[in-house]
Amino acid sequence: MDGGICINEWLIKEGYLKLHESHKEVMPFSKAKIDWTKTIAWGEGGYYARLFMNVKGREPQGVIDPKDYERVREEIGAKLEAIPDENNRPLGTKVIKPEQLYRACRRIAPDLIIYFGDLFWRSVGSIGLNSIYTYENDIGPDDANHDYHGIFVLNDPQSRSRGRREGLQLMDVAPTVLEKFGVQVPQDMRGKIID
Repeated sequence: MDGGICINEWLIKEGYLKLHESHKEVMPFSKAKIDWTKTIAWGEGGYYARLFMNVKGREPQGVIDPKDYERVREEIGAKLEAIPDENNRPLGTKVIKPEQLYRACRRIAPDLIIYFGDLFWRSVGSIGLNSIYTYENDIGPDDANHDYHGIFVLNDPQSRSRGRREGLQLMDVAPTVLEKFGVQVPQDMRGKIID
């Protein structure tokens, strides 16, 4: 991992997130005094960022008119993709709308999902860092991040098959494990048994 992008610091700098008072010490977003009447968006940290928009009728103090929702979402997404690294080189950030990834979005889905630098940079949600770049996460040094493709290793001593397999999906793991343990795979389970 190369570092972290402080999503809320960036939102403050760009005018999308307004505070009642600036913070000189690092604190979790949940402890910051947000001016919700002027806030357009806020983010959560993690291996990738989850950005939420303050939409009228959806959020208690929403400010974005629903008819402007898509325009504002596109605007923020384009600006996020354009964030350079600390040396002004392109990061290669990917901004994704949840409905592009998932067949159904349940509970409280973010409005945007952001992979900073193709996951070479993590998202930091804290406030008070006074920079959009950091080299530690919210709780200290961190030198690795998750990969959205993942890895799955299977060792079946009775199989002669060896090597790398392409075209597998996360949903293939559960039916494969059940089958290897001799448990009947439910008919409605998604995924296929890996040979």
